[in-house]
Parts: sequence; structure tokens; C-alpha cells
Amino acid sequence: MSTPAAPSYDLKNGQLRNVLLATFISTIGFWAWTIVGPLAKMYAKQMHLDAGMTSLLVAMPIFIGAIGRIPVGGLTDRYGGRIMFTAVLAISAPLVFLVGVAGQMNSLPMLLVVAFFLGIAGTVFAVGIPFSSAWYDASKKGFATGVFGAGMVGTAISAFATPRLVQGIGYFQTHVLIAVICAVTAAISFFFLKDSPATIGREVTPLMPKIVQAFKVKTTWQLCFLYAVVFGAFVAFSNYLPTYLSNIYNFNANDAGMRAAGFAVAAVIARPFGGVLADKFGPKIITLISLGGVVILAVITAFQPDAEHVYGAVFILMAALLGL
Repeated sequence: MSTPAAPSYDLKNGQLRNVLLATFISTIGFWAWTIVGPLAKMYAKQMHLDAGMTSLLVAMPIFIGAIGRIPVGGLTDRYGGRIMFTAVLAISAPLVFLVGVAGQMNSLPMLLVVAFFLGIAGTVFAVGIPFSSAWYDASKKGFATGVFGAGMVGTAISAFATPRLVQGIGYFQTHVLIAVICAVTAAISFFFLKDSPATIGREVTPLMPKIVQAFKVKTTWQLCFLYAVVFGAFVAFSNYLPTYLSNIYNFNANDAGMRAAGFAVAAVIARPFGGVLADKFGPKIITLISLGGVVILAVITAFQPDAEHVYGAVFILMAALLGL
């Protein structure tokens, strides 16, 4: 009996171009996902929010952004990254617009609801990881996902550009502009992105059995916990850091946003290095170094050092370790 021939395809034809394009699409998705945080101080002032309610508002997009990655990842297996990138960005566009409407109306209930669903933009990460890794062989998957992970720079763009755009062209106009950018990016995804030939024609099992089976594997829970700690810390810092810097160190929105952008950029720069190091030394040792360093720096942060060159360096180093 003859064995079936192994599938033949050329991964090198367009791999870097498609991963870089996916990184750009992710950047826009992350920008849309994190537009609430940089304006939190403005919302708190206009809507008379206390610290707890402000924190809840900032956290709203994170809920769906985290939970929604499970079904979106499964849908990516079925329909491919090109279709799912297009869908996520196309849905994000009207949600960004509605955030602008809610803020313009000064409606906290509407803003909370729309911010919750804005978390869909954050599921772009669940699309890009399988999309990018499928373009590379096993020995280079860390590099591929590291490059794609640089799309987190969208949080830096959000922290730096969003308050400045609001100051320059107006609050509502800023949200219209970002919504248009999301829509254009969805079109770019649909017309120019290409799925890896390694994913074409493969058998796709139903989503729920895969989820149930994954939940039975101990490693799934271990990796979920580690991911929640590391990426959760990055997302929490990126979204809440402008508010933290404003409350603790009395920075205005622009200055706080600029410093939060520096935090995100440090994590983004570290991403590809983390992928390469994981390919070379294994993910376990790199994760241990990352978590150990973050623990030490978090203790220093708890003492709220006064000198900017101290807390600035601490936040940058923490971001780099979380980016690994």
C-alpha cells in the first residue's frame, strides 16, 4: 500500500510580505482597541467619574478582547486569516464611531456598552498568530509570531496620537478618522492579504469539540495562566498607564500618553527578540527570565519612586520583559 504524498507548497513565496502586512493590520486593530484609555482622564472630568468607574471604563474593551479570542481563533482555522482580519477590522470601524458618538453625547451607559463590544478589535491577535505562524516552518515560528507581535505598537500609537488628535481636530472628528482607517484597513486585508498555502485544503474540525479537547490538556491551562499574566499585564499597563501617570505624577493627557507610548514601544521592540530567543533557547527559560524580572520591577513600582529617570527606566524595562 502506498502512502499519501506529503503536500507540496512554497512557504517562502510571500511569507515576509504577508506577515508584515498582518502586523500592520494588527497595529490598526490595537489602536482601535485601546482608544478609550488615553482619553480616560477627559471622560472622568466630563462625566464626573470616580477612580473606580474610570478604571471600569478603561477595562471594558479588555473583557471581549480576551474572551472573544477563543471563538475568533476557531473561526480563523475555518475561514483563514484574510477573511477574519477583514471581518474584525470591518466590525471595529462602526464601533469606534459609536464610541465617538457616546462621548459626544456624554452618555456613560452607552459608552460602557460600546466600549465593551469594542473589545472585538482586540481579537485581531487571535487571527494573526495562526496566520503568521502558518507562513513559517516550525524552527521559525517564534520569529514569525514575534514579528507579528510587533503590531502591539498600535497601543503606542493610541497613547501618543489619540489625545493629540483630539486636541488638534476635535474629539468626534478623531473617532471618525480612526473608524475610516479601520474600514480602509479591512479593505486592504481583503484585497491584498494571502493565507499561507499550508492552510489551504486542510481538514477543519468543529470548534466546540476542539475547545473541549483543549480544556482537557493540562498544558492548555498552564499556558493560559502564563498568557494572562504576561500579556494581561502589558494590556493593563498600556491602557491604564496614562491614567496612573496622571493620578500619581500629575501629567497632562499628552505627556502621560507620550510616556505610555514609550512603554508600548519598548514591548514591541522586544517582541521579535523574544521570538528568536525562544526559538534558540526554548520558551521556558525566556518566560522565567521575563516573569522574574517583572516581579522585581513591580516591587520597585509599588514604592512609587519620585524621580522620573527611576520610574521611567523601571516601566521601560518592565515593558521590554513583558514583550519577550
